[in-house]
Amino acid sequence: MVQKYQSPVRVYKYPFELIMAAYERRFPTCPLIPMFVGSDTVNEFKSEDGAIHVIERRCKLDVDAPRLLKKIAGVDYVYFVQKNSLNSRERTLHIEAYNETFSNRVIINEHCCYTVHPENEDWTCFEQSASLDIKSFFGFESTVEKIAMKQYTSNIKKGKEIIEYYLRQLEEEGITFVPRWTPPSITPSSETSSSSCKKQAASMAVVIPEAALKEGLSGDALSSPSAPEPVVGTPDDKLDADYIKRYLGDLTPLQESCLIRLRQWLQETHKGKIPKDEHILRFLRARDFNIDKAREIMCQSLTWRKQHQVDYILETWTPPQVLQDYYAGGWHHHDKDGRPLYVLRLGQMDTKGLVRALGEEALLRYVLSINEEGLRRCEENTKVFGRPISSWTCLVDLEGLNMRHLWRPGVKALLRIIEVVEANYPETLGRLLILRAPRVFPVLWTLVSPFIDDNTRRKFLIYAGNDYQGPGGLLDYIDKEIIPDFLSGECMCEVPEGGLVPKSLYRTAEELENEDLKLWTETIYQSASVFKGAPHEILIQIVDASSVITWDFDVCKGDIVFNIYHSKRSPQPPKKDSLGAHSITSPGGNNVQLIDKVWQLGRDYSMVESPLICKEGESVQGSHVTRWPGFYILQWKFHSMPACAASSLPRVDDVLASLQVSSHKCKVMYYTEVIGSEDFRGSMTSLESSHSGFSQLSAATTSSSQSHSSSMISRWRFC
Repeated sequence: MVQKYQSPVRVYKYPFELIMAAYERRFPTCPLIPMFVGSDTVNEFKSEDGAIHVIERRCKLDVDAPRLLKKIAGVDYVYFVQKNSLNSRERTLHIEAYNETFSNRVIINEHCCYTVHPENEDWTCFEQSASLDIKSFFGFESTVEKIAMKQYTSNIKKGKEIIEYYLRQLEEEGITFVPRWTPPSITPSSETSSSSCKKQAASMAVVIPEAALKEGLSGDALSSPSAPEPVVGTPDDKLDADYIKRYLGDLTPLQESCLIRLRQWLQETHKGKIPKDEHILRFLRARDFNIDKAREIMCQSLTWRKQHQVDYILETWTPPQVLQDYYAGGWHHHDKDGRPLYVLRLGQMDTKGLVRALGEEALLRYVLSINEEGLRRCEENTKVFGRPISSWTCLVDLEGLNMRHLWRPGVKALLRIIEVVEANYPETLGRLLILRAPRVFPVLWTLVSPFIDDNTRRKFLIYAGNDYQGPGGLLDYIDKEIIPDFLSGECMCEVPEGGLVPKSLYRTAEELENEDLKLWTETIYQSASVFKGAPHEILIQIVDASSVITWDFDVCKGDIVFNIYHSKRSPQPPKKDSLGAHSITSPGGNNVQLIDKVWQLGRDYSMVESPLICKEGESVQGSHVTRWPGFYILQWKFHSMPACAASSLPRVDDVLASLQVSSHKCKVMYYTEVIGSEDFRGSMTSLESSHSGFSQLSAATTSSSQSHSSSMISRWRFC
């Protein structure tokens, strides 16, 4: 497996020339890096005007590895080749390094660059990327990988310290300013040599960035997307190291790299719906900075947020009055760490009455709004306290909890809420204080705890009776001045007291189902269930050839295959019982089959695009320019068993028999539109949210030349 590293943009508040003077003092050896034994210059080039300086060094490293491993490898030192390309005219330094020792077994590449800050020409930016690929190493591949990553991480930490060390050394010597490069005065005799110099510089394009040799370019030229990686972009495109420390916390170099790489991946594949850096970091922490696992659960969460319009819940949804009156929870100041504090008087809440009056969906939506409000408060507290605050504290008072709280539908609703919150708001709970736990609490805990992640459970502190008033209790986490009055504190708490919901507010199952439908389908997208052996199909009739069929769909659950077919005759209307044993009705899902079983591919209908396999969590957009009039069928077909959840936690559906769902079920949320080819370019604006893999694939099919052209247009617009 290839290990990769990508640094944030590190900013030195010193001019580029002074940084270069400090950097050069690292050679031929650097006592601050014990493993760096020395270096020899093997090749050097200087342009006549002094603007271009390329130097190649062979560096000798004493790697801190076990003696046995060195003996097996047969080497005491490891050699690297480092090539520095300095362009004083453009004020850039590009550094490339690769290993010479064991180059046929281990491939190490590093690329660093120093450039002028895009917003302040007296500051200097530094960025680096690296990759490690161990092909083979005498059976010690894993050990070598760990040693290499450990030492590389250690050197990364020292990088900024070393520059700052030599900057102080220069200052002690009285050097606080280094003049910028200026072109030499041109005389008639020197014009020829200047021309010769430019030719020589051009011949060195293989070792220095081509953009750095072009005259008249500003320092921002190397910041364009076409420049060699890594590049220094705008503050909106890249993460600054100081920004990470100020707003996200102290991260190790590898944690920073994971954050930047996942963020870059999201920018490339999920344009228009990228969560904030704090939220990306939460998903990484929830999966111990495993990028693949974090990416999987984040994609699922992004699809879920889009489907239920969670991003707009605080602005567009007002909790019913019943919730405002009887939901015994609310925000109450902050704890000693600056985390927002949420107080929940669960023992005083009539969970059965709330479920009967509102249904599960309204309760779930209310909890989602609480979590969204919590994220907003964390951002505010980060600014107020001047340090990263990414989670909140929840205080749960269980006084009054009894067997009526163990009502089965109420427990089911609680488990579902826990499952949704765990999947979509990871690492948002900093601490959970459970106070006045009664005797019935162990029964509830036994039901609930299996659904809570291990990392989350470790944040729970449980106090029985009045234990919270003793040592190690509430005063360790909350200032005395804000302890609520109902916990013998001095602060008046405005959290509703709850109480029994009047039965006159209860609604029938039919009324609740209609309400749920209203709550969860406020979208132009339609949901469909896809079963094994029962694909979902939609029919589009095309009258004019060269019309454009566009699509935008998210795979919410499972893996599917997306197909487009054409038929000259219309399929028969679907039968109501076509699903047989799979017939499942739900407020937001459906399943329709149009292609008759007796139809034969190639005779009754034809495939106009190659099949596209779409994984769970993917967003797909694309288009097809129709060649013939007739009937087009868009089909979502079951591909394989649904992807296993990244978490090992049991699902509510696996435990509660009332939520039995076939394991051979997928779910998609889709939107389609048919437009005239002359309006195609202007109408695709709404579909530019992400990359269209299907459109790229269709460019290689044997479709008509018009379809091929459409796919190329779509690919150009989405990449």
